[in-house]
Amino acid sequence: MAASVAAGTIAVRGCSSLRKDTGNPAGAANIPPFELEETTVAALQEGMKSGKYTARSITELYLQRIVAIDKQGPALHSIIELNPDLLQIGDVLDAERKSKGPRGPLHGIPVLLKDNLDTADRMTTTAGSLALEGSIPPQDSTVAKRLRESGAIILGKANLSEWANIRSLRSSSGWSARGGQCRNPYVLDRNPCGSSSGSAAATTANLTALSIGTETDGSIVCPSGTCGIVGIKPTVGLISRAGIIPISHNQDTAGPMCRTVTDAAILLGALAGVDARDNATNRAEGKARTDYTSFLDPNGLKGMRIGVSRFHFGFHPSVDRLMESAIDVLKRGGADVIDPANCDSMKDTDELGITVLLYDLKTDLNAYLASLGAKAPVKTLKNIIEFNEKHADKELQYFGQERFLEAEKKGPLTDAEYFEALKKIQQLAREQGIDTVMTKNRLDAVIAPTNGPAWVTDHLNGDHFLSGAGDSSTPAAVAGYPNITVPCGYVGGLPVGISFFGRAWSEPTLIKIAFAYEQATHYRQAPRFLTTLDGAPTS
Repeated sequence: MAASVAAGTIAVRGCSSLRKDTGNPAGAANIPPFELEETTVAALQEGMKSGKYTARSITELYLQRIVAIDKQGPALHSIIELNPDLLQIGDVLDAERKSKGPRGPLHGIPVLLKDNLDTADRMTTTAGSLALEGSIPPQDSTVAKRLRESGAIILGKANLSEWANIRSLRSSSGWSARGGQCRNPYVLDRNPCGSSSGSAAATTANLTALSIGTETDGSIVCPSGTCGIVGIKPTVGLISRAGIIPISHNQDTAGPMCRTVTDAAILLGALAGVDARDNATNRAEGKARTDYTSFLDPNGLKGMRIGVSRFHFGFHPSVDRLMESAIDVLKRGGADVIDPANCDSMKDTDELGITVLLYDLKTDLNAYLASLGAKAPVKTLKNIIEFNEKHADKELQYFGQERFLEAEKKGPLTDAEYFEALKKIQQLAREQGIDTVMTKNRLDAVIAPTNGPAWVTDHLNGDHFLSGAGDSSTPAAVAGYPNITVPCGYVGGLPVGISFFGRAWSEPTLIKIAFAYEQATHYRQAPRFLTTLDGAPTS
């Protein structure tokens, strides 16, 4: 209770005042200047076109930054593994640009992948676990394949909450046995949220041009919000999940994590589309686009009807004040704001949702491990549990594997328990949830706070979200609908995001709204790598 009262006294800030006053900053790191800080895809392309940069020189600059910031200095631990071939790939792409011209907007652009996306190269894919150490899949994930085809350079593998945060009841977001504890670049003793922790931390710290994360529920939008970047969790089926270490075929998706809505739209266009390896993408036929940048309209708020899910307010008074300011921005931009338009159908459904995820986890993870073939270090979820017990000093040193043990006890997806739970929760999220709210109020989007200010990382007790924080991700996650988060200000120097979510396949509309909001506010500010916040509450 005392922490909640104290939290209300923290100053709420936009980007204009972040660097002047961050609430008793302690030990801001002495970070050397970086010439690519806050650069964009368009600026990098212009630099390569003019001859100022090459794909190789851009990659070398990011490598130097990674050594200085991620491996040394603040030691963010956001990257598990670097691509040993990336400079040679840059040389090839530079030669191709010279002889044929660029393939498109991502030609020569470094992109970091979360370490649960397969790459059939000299990098491993492990979900951060020692149980899969050395695992090289037989083929690229479709995401990696499309990035290579677009001319992007896969920079490396980002750290994450091990097994995408499904292993334990008391996990610490951003921790994996392979990568250690990822840190929040704004304040180093604070948590980056998860499970796409490294993708968010590396992007906000300017260690990469772009990143890819994955989400089952909150794993793109929460770290994006907590680390002050843009994250797009698309409609399930818009981007292929083939070659991604899974939790749930009902909710899993990859998505862009970038510093601007423009860059996120560019990246989304390279990834979206039907894929024979993932049947869910069949629903994207006629809906997926190769270019989402046409929806980047600075006047995109005009005429939009946007609902406010007040149900997701109230967990932090300073966050509420930021949201009230955001509502004013929407109104000034010409949007009709319907307040309230509560998306509250998912309350008291935690156990129902976990039941579905545990069934999916056992079936889907076992299928993924089987796809690795004879060389797979572990073959089943049961093998992973046994590996963790055998290597408890490393894998279980901070928290257990309660969820894995629960999942292993589940039966096949034909069980009545699974069928009824899935039917009920999807109905609550879709027909009785987002669809009902949007139809009733004739909405184009719904808004809610993405996150509260980042908590102090605590390996003893695990994550301690502020009450309500992160809940706004659940309706869109369970429904399989799109959700975009954009920076909306700062609390005590810690970023807070605003989420825009809506019906299936509404990415064009959400991008239009999110971009217009971003252009009206420009809250994004690079982190300062503070050691701690003196006097700030620990939750």
